[in-house]
Amino acid sequence: MTQAPHSPASHPSQSTAQFQVQTTANQPDILCIGSVLWDIIGRCTAEMQRGSDKPGRITRLPGGVAMNIAMTLARFGLRPALLSAIGRDAEGDELVHACTHLGLITDHLYRSEDLPTDRYMAVEGANGLIAAIADAHSLEAAGAKILRPLTDGALGTKDAPFAGPVALDGNLTLSLLDDITSNPAFTQADLRVAPASPGKAERLRPFLLRSCGTLYVNLEEAGLLCQDDFTDSPTAARAMLDRGAARVLVTDGGSTATEADQNGLITQAPPRVTVARVTGAGDTFMAAHIAAEARGEDRETSLASALKAAATYVSGEPPL
Repeated sequence: MTQAPHSPASHPSQSTAQFQVQTTANQPDILCIGSVLWDIIGRCTAEMQRGSDKPGRITRLPGGVAMNIAMTLARFGLRPALLSAIGRDAEGDELVHACTHLGLITDHLYRSEDLPTDRYMAVEGANGLIAAIADAHSLEAAGAKILRPLTDGALGTKDAPFAGPVALDGNLTLSLLDDITSNPAFTQADLRVAPASPGKAERLRPFLLRSCGTLYVNLEEAGLLCQDDFTDSPTAARAMLDRGAARVLVTDGGSTATEADQNGLITQAPPRVTVARVTGAGDTFMAAHIAAEARGEDRETSLASALKAAATYVSGEPPL
């Protein structure tokens, strides 16, 4: 449903007009900046609690917020380039090969001689995510080195910055995210930003302070950024705008999701599905929303497309 327009605070806001993707054989039409690592996921079909020891399946797949977004964008026909840090160890070589096989541009990755390839480990039960540990220390240590292609001519220069959508994830350090909000290399970019986890949500505060980018957060992350507790996505979205957000999409699991900017709020409920997995659902939602706008879909249709893709992913099926 479409709600009445929200009266915005006095701050600038980015336009929500759909972007036009343009690509050549050697150039990406979107950049995915952040964590690219190995996901090690243990899944059990039974409910699990603290201390549970149950049979299940353990998988290792390419993952990380930037990677998950890029993989979904590629499925929707876009050509993403990855900007991240990957070690020159055996795991890193294998990961780069897997990325290339998935149709992702890996030419601009920072390959470190002395930093190991990052990893993420999670345990999921029938009752959802039980616990997870993200080891993105190499990405944090690499810092601004991963952004060199945006200024050295590979993807852009100081005088001709990259013009197009950029998906950022909160696994970058707070100082680097803060720098990005005022970095000339991003002045022409359509920034799309998501926290890597609730524990890193407050790293997105610079985007509130400078009213830039489109923020993709869940209800818990919105609460952390606003230092409040919310019971529904419309309330959280209004609070995010009042805190300075230019544009925000707030999800709440199987409950409603809200997209909001100075033009008003749009709230929709996702399709109901049986939950088979949860890790990566938020990344799928974000990627599907970006892809929908790239196709020229309007606000309501883009939100519906993203919710459908995320629900399909959660059900255990590919989001297409």
